[in-house]
Amino acid sequence: MKVSIPVRTVSTANAREHWRRVAERARHQRSTARMVFRIAKAEPVLPCTVLLTRVAPRALDDDNLRGALKSVRDGVADWLGIDDRDPRVKWDYGQRKGPVKFYAVDVEVSQ
Repeated sequence: MKVSIPVRTVSTANAREHWRRVAERARHQRSTARMVFRIAKAEPVLPCTVLLTRVAPRALDDDNLRGALKSVRDGVADWLGIDDRDPRVKWDYGQRKGPVKFYAVDVEVSQ
């Protein structure tokens, strides 16, 4: 199953923001990811592999990519009904260049 989540992900490693703004963005990304899968009426099946692909005009390095996708990963784990460190799920990361001012995360869940 493949869905696209319309959220803008940013690297939190070097961001100097107020804690409330960081928390609001994380809550929005997590709930949006969970909601998109529920709307798609997809049934979670374990074990599985989840590929999170960040779509943005600029690329991030590997460390920042994982940090930027953390809240989306948590939302997918919520939909799966597991903790994101569950060994039945393998998490893979990728990114691709998108048009100017276009941001999303493509999530592909496979067995």
